[in-house]
Amino acid sequence: MKVLVTGAGGFLGAAISRQLIQRGDEVVGFARGAYPELKMVGVTMVQGDLSNIDDVKQVAVGCEMIFHVAAKAGVWGKYEDYYKTNVIGTRNVIAACHDNGIKNLVYTSTPSVVFTGRDENGINESAPYTKKHLCHYTKTKAEAEQLVLNSNGDKLKTVALRPHLIWGPGDNHLVPRIISRGKAGKIRLIGSVDKLVDSVYIDNAVAAHLAAANCLKESGCCAGKAYFITNDQPLLMKSLINKILMCDQVAPVTRRMNATVAYGIGTICEMVYCLLGREEEPVMTRFVAKQLSCSHWFDITNAKRDIDYSPKVSIDDGMTILKEWLRKKGN
Repeated sequence: MKVLVTGAGGFLGAAISRQLIQRGDEVVGFARGAYPELKMVGVTMVQGDLSNIDDVKQVAVGCEMIFHVAAKAGVWGKYEDYYKTNVIGTRNVIAACHDNGIKNLVYTSTPSVVFTGRDENGINESAPYTKKHLCHYTKTKAEAEQLVLNSNGDKLKTVALRPHLIWGPGDNHLVPRIISRGKAGKIRLIGSVDKLVDSVYIDNAVAAHLAAANCLKESGCCAGKAYFITNDQPLLMKSLINKILMCDQVAPVTRRMNATVAYGIGTICEMVYCLLGREEEPVMTRFVAKQLSCSHWFDITNAKRDIDYSPKVSIDDGMTILKEWLRKKGN
């Protein structure tokens, strides 16, 4: 079938696009850039602005399904920029589905939409949306997810996936951030007690999206619902960070910072950066301080049952693949 992938140039979007091509689908990738490497594997790349309704409606013509992966991520920036991409962009994708008679929409959300700043120990999708957003990203993603799920109906089936900490070969965010800070000696473990955290290897995250798409087309039992997606292997935060560092032969992190102190520093940094109008991300924010000092592991029973999701690549196997990729990249 003909499939549209928004955010096709990103880490997850590109991986989904390549997998769709491999299974024989016709893929249209929508992004701000050109991404010739995706064109080389058969993706029809279209440049445009997600917040421009005409761009989105036009690129969706003839498509039978949309994977809406595009988003403005990060923990710092203007609220208007986050709202424009994450909320208005999602509203435009939904409108494009209706205008073009597209019946299935898979939306990439985030577990952060329910994060309250406290430990998340084995929670499932019954957890309510948080009312305390520590950054614009979580607030706008929560609004966007609700738009998607509320648009589910007879003419359009929708599902929202919440993958947590995607990593693997091709990662341009989490892995390079950890490694660069590790090499510079700027990583600190936050809090005196190590907390469990879930993550998901890129191939498993892609498999979850394809499984959700198949469920929408076939039984439809996942329609109108959200699902946490993980490797189902929670690790201590220290262990996850050090496994990634070891993949590039970087010394493990051992130094710690008090959680209350980290949150205070984040608060001060945000105030100073706002006053000075600085656009770069502060060295610490309230959201990052809470993320690094709280547990984040999730019950994925519903995803296993409804969309038949099962992580095939273990964390250790994924780390072996990541290590080899980093070695080749370094050469």
